[in-house]
Amino acid sequence: MLRRLSFVLLLVWLQPTSALALDPTKRIAQYTHTAWRIQDGAINSTPLAIVQTPDGYIWIGTADGVLQFDGVRFVQWPPGVGQRPWSSPGRFTTTRDGSVWITGLGTLSRWKNRTLTNYASASATEYYSVAEDREGRIWATRYFAPDGSPLCQVLETGLRCDAPVNAAASLRPRLLLADRDGSLWVGGDTGLLHWSQGTQAAYGPVELAANSGIPGIRALATSPNGTLWVGFSGSALGLQRIVDGRWQSFDTPTFHGHSLDVLSLYVDRDGALWVGTSRGLYRIRDDVVDHFDRTTGLSDDAVIDVTQDREGSLWVVTSRGVDRFADTPVTSVSVADSPCVGGAGSALASRDGSIWVGGYGMLTRFHDGGVTCFRTGRQLPGSQVTSLFEDHAGRLWVGLDQGLWVYERGRFQPVTRPDRRPIGLVTGITEDADQRMWIAVFGPPQVLMRIDGLVVKEDFGDPVTPRRVAADPSGGLWLGLFNGDLAHFRDGHTTVHRFEHPQGALVLQLLSFPDGSILAATTYGLIGWLNGKALTLTRKNGLPCEQVSAMAFDRRGDLWLGMSCALGVLTKADFQAWKQNPDVAVAIRTFDGLDGIQPIGGSFDLVARSPDGRLWFASGAIQVVDPEGVGRNTLPPPVYIEQVIADGTAHPSPAHLRLPPLTRNLEIDYVGLSFVAPQKVRFRYRLEGRDDAWQEPGTRRQAFYNDLRPGTYRFHVIASNNDGVWNEEGAALEIVVAPAWYQTRIFLALSVLAGAMTLWAAYRLRLHQVARALNARFDARLVERTRMARDLHDTLLQTLQGTKMVADTALDRPGDAPALVRALKQVSTWIGQASEEGRSAVNALRTSTTEGNDLAAAFRRAIEDGPRRSAISASIAVTGNAREMHPVVRDEVYRIGYEAIRNAYTHSDANHLEIALGYGRDLTLRVADDGIGMDPPTAEHGRNGHFGLPGMRERASRIGAALSVSSAPGEGTVVVLSVPGRAIFQNTSSHFAGRLWSRLSGTDETLPRHEHRG
Repeated sequence: MLRRLSFVLLLVWLQPTSALALDPTKRIAQYTHTAWRIQDGAINSTPLAIVQTPDGYIWIGTADGVLQFDGVRFVQWPPGVGQRPWSSPGRFTTTRDGSVWITGLGTLSRWKNRTLTNYASASATEYYSVAEDREGRIWATRYFAPDGSPLCQVLETGLRCDAPVNAAASLRPRLLLADRDGSLWVGGDTGLLHWSQGTQAAYGPVELAANSGIPGIRALATSPNGTLWVGFSGSALGLQRIVDGRWQSFDTPTFHGHSLDVLSLYVDRDGALWVGTSRGLYRIRDDVVDHFDRTTGLSDDAVIDVTQDREGSLWVVTSRGVDRFADTPVTSVSVADSPCVGGAGSALASRDGSIWVGGYGMLTRFHDGGVTCFRTGRQLPGSQVTSLFEDHAGRLWVGLDQGLWVYERGRFQPVTRPDRRPIGLVTGITEDADQRMWIAVFGPPQVLMRIDGLVVKEDFGDPVTPRRVAADPSGGLWLGLFNGDLAHFRDGHTTVHRFEHPQGALVLQLLSFPDGSILAATTYGLIGWLNGKALTLTRKNGLPCEQVSAMAFDRRGDLWLGMSCALGVLTKADFQAWKQNPDVAVAIRTFDGLDGIQPIGGSFDLVARSPDGRLWFASGAIQVVDPEGVGRNTLPPPVYIEQVIADGTAHPSPAHLRLPPLTRNLEIDYVGLSFVAPQKVRFRYRLEGRDDAWQEPGTRRQAFYNDLRPGTYRFHVIASNNDGVWNEEGAALEIVVAPAWYQTRIFLALSVLAGAMTLWAAYRLRLHQVARALNARFDARLVERTRMARDLHDTLLQTLQGTKMVADTALDRPGDAPALVRALKQVSTWIGQASEEGRSAVNALRTSTTEGNDLAAAFRRAIEDGPRRSAISASIAVTGNAREMHPVVRDEVYRIGYEAIRNAYTHSDANHLEIALGYGRDLTLRVADDGIGMDPPTAEHGRNGHFGLPGMRERASRIGAALSVSSAPGEGTVVVLSVPGRAIFQNTSSHFAGRLWSRLSGTDETLPRHEHRG
């Protein structure tokens, strides 16, 4: 768990009207502080050492191994599969080749290129320190040296311990430090050795001469000016330095270095010395010493190790946790247990360089490096300081409780009304171009008052209801109204400029310009009447939040905005762009709680700019910002892909990853290593081959995919630091999702080929079907023509031939009148018969059941046509329910039945004809007469030269039906046609259901439906 601690950075007890010898803001150590303690759970074991590795991670050595920290997570870090991890690492050292050296009890190891190399011997030899000299050689000290020198050179093949070092047994070296000149400093229990090739010099304080086993020298460090700092533990030496070859204790009137129990030393990049002791952490810069311990938020007083990362943050290891100090753009001024600074609510910078801060029960003046405090009941004639203003004469106007006072020559004088009534709560004070004083009064009532001398001369009420007031250098006053709008007041006349805003909006501060323009901080953003037009800057334009409580321009022309959520900076260029186009989007650089900023809000003037350019914000606490000293983190964060989790399987730190087929859920974990404000590190990522544009996850450190198809992808992630500086190169990972067997290219090609062959086969089948249909139509036409030819041959042509023969006979005997008459009568009869036969043939062609589905009706029409030829009586019976039939098959059935009926009427000489039509599983047609019959061969094959029966058999064969003709001489003829239901009926699936319903309803399909007799 991350816990953010605030430091009490300034502890002073201020007496009334007393002055300090030093400006307190110059003594404030400008750091934010974060601590991770053992009891928080993030670190589960006692920390021993810390370092930032060349790849950007923070390593923390603990009693149980090494933790790797990315700014958000602590991860137990093993060196690698199959390699011996170390335990209890005592010290980390980085070298220029990118190696990390780990020393400890029986441990001397190097981690480089993701490979661990161990140099420790089999014995429990203790290696304490490693250093790299100017030539890049690596040296190590040995505390116990059973053979050879206690100083060894580390080679690729192992250790070479033959350096000529005198007094090896008595020195007992623990520390090693490389100097800028290439020499080495070796620190031990009994003294200090300065060693270079061929030369050595010993420095041994007499206090260590009798040291037996108690660690003497615990830390070494060198300053940029060449000073060697030496820290002692377990003796009265404390903090020492070697100047011109002599030991010197570092002492000041308020600090005694020899009294310290030094555990660690570190010189930061600014040249400041950090001293870790058993009583806290000290920072020494020149002769100024700052102290941090548990009372100011340090995780513990025993400081074991100190290091600085690449972004300037300082990391401190204590016996109970790890603390991080980072530069902050804000200096917080606080006075412990004193009302002199507490509850600040207004600020003013006077022309003499003083800063006035008002609040409840106090009025504080920072001036000439000191502080003067006016407190209620003593110098301050009231409790609540509201507004502050300095007039042209240098007098201080103070809104106090329900009145107004003027501070001049060390005295407060009241401003009164002629009737001695209270003035009211003063929310704004200004002086116009004519040096007349004006105040905005909350009331009641809410009015604008003009003051002459120390007396209220006149007031202006409705419709003027000002909350804030500012002088217009071109004449008149600008008013911030209680309804959230702006107004211009001059010579008793008010012009209101209205803005779009929510109900309940307030104007919190006004800034006027020499050209008569006005800028206002409000609860709904930044507004202004500039160049004759209304402007509004809100979230839509880039504000992080819309309540702006304070604003001030710095000396560069940038506009600083104190908001409820952050402190923002609008550059001069962006401000000018907004003035030209109020809809433009601007880039606001923000500082928030992670940068040491407390929320800024209040009712009065909350910000003042001192002559040195610093901005003072009074919002509960006093926060000071030096705009020219606010640095920018220009280091882009290193970016790494830490692991990929595919369907629950973790793949740590892959460079290339091949995933099995059918991988569904993919999680990619990545980091951006910036420690100034890790919570502000933002990311963008893109999976090339899947994402068309960059994804914006914000500060989220995982990417998720669950729809990846087989293929090759490239995951690319970039990150920005707390100031928006992006690492455009980022990190990349190639991901291959293997295809399943049915997702391979071969399978796809085969599928395409199979599909193409299927389409080709379907095309060929369709061609075959079309050809069959055409052939069937041609065959039907041919059959019909054949039948017509047979009919014509059997009937009409024979009749015409007989008629011709009668006519020819009559013509041969032209003189035989009776024979001629008989011949003409015969010709007339046969011509009538020919006409009848022709009409029958035409009817056979035209009659069809395609217009209906009732075969029985069609056969009735055929029966009705029969009496024209014969007086045979006929009947028709239908069993079952008529069903939907295929038109072509139905017509063939009809023509077979029609041919049988016509033959009966023409050739049978029968007295009665019976027709039975049955609808069941199949369709049956039975045509029976009681005529003269025919012999079996004729019934089987038909008569020579006649085509009726053969045509019927051909039609039956074409539709898959069975046709039987039973006859014998004198016994009549029976024609039975059976057509399969699957061939004629359109829907055969409901046949069983229909039969079942018929039986359940009492209607048997085998019963006759109706009968027709003719």
